[in-house]
Amino acid sequence: MSVDGDADTGFTDEEGIPFVGAGPGDPDLLTVAGRKLVEDADLVVHAGSLVNSELLDEFCADAEQVNSVGKDLEELIPLMADAYESGRTVVRLHSGDPAIYGAALEQMDALAEAGVPSYLVPGVTSAFAASATLRTQLTLNEVSNHVVFTRPQGRTLSPEEDHIGDFVGFGDTTVCIYLGTHAVAETMDRLLDEGHDPDTPVAVVYHASWPDEDVIEGTIETIGEKVEDAGYRASALVIIGEAVNGSDYERSFLYGDWARGGDAPNDEPDSETEGQTQ
Repeated sequence: MSVDGDADTGFTDEEGIPFVGAGPGDPDLLTVAGRKLVEDADLVVHAGSLVNSELLDEFCADAEQVNSVGKDLEELIPLMADAYESGRTVVRLHSGDPAIYGAALEQMDALAEAGVPSYLVPGVTSAFAASATLRTQLTLNEVSNHVVFTRPQGRTLSPEEDHIGDFVGFGDTTVCIYLGTHAVAETMDRLLDEGHDPDTPVAVVYHASWPDEDVIEGTIETIGEKVEDAGYRASALVIIGEAVNGSDYERSFLYGDWARGGDAPNDEPDSETEGQTQ
């Protein structure tokens, strides 16, 4: 893989410390590239309980394992840099995909300052695992044309930076809320105060793809109390929108009459088979 036009050598052939997405929980959802990298590692620095211990036991048993929880950059960077420079194979293992609400880039920049190269290896994010659990799509023809990954206001996000109400207001958007399990009731109360339809479907998927996965379904009006009754305060993905139910959608153009020889519509390609990459 290269960003400067050189030949693509693949994720497992890159030089440096890979920042690997461990996926949402199920070890089977670790990518092939991720599995090869962790199996060959001498040192795996992982995101604590956010990474399923079964994955660590199955694929990282021969590596030294270091939990990054509670360690700051001043501790993590020398740990990884020293190991790498001494010739050890180092893997930094993040939960889900490092690109979604992770802190990979600041670590990679710090490693670069220390003269150590690094790179990203994608993973499966929890929104996709939750969608699979719900047996639906995040985008559905004539139901949801857009997907938003967001988080609620709190210590990191000010009320002015919380746009969940705006996103829900679009109507044809599936809103996936990360890092908001503790604030489901408060978030729904704000949506109700803003005048959003109380019957809008909402699903909360706790530990998507883990053995103890749990699904709570409701509406903007009812989901807060249901989640509080369940006692979940972390590690759940909240999905708001009509796509939650996977119903009332229209057939896509891909399987319409024109796909069997009729005239194609005058719009953009509707699937990867028509030239769109995903």
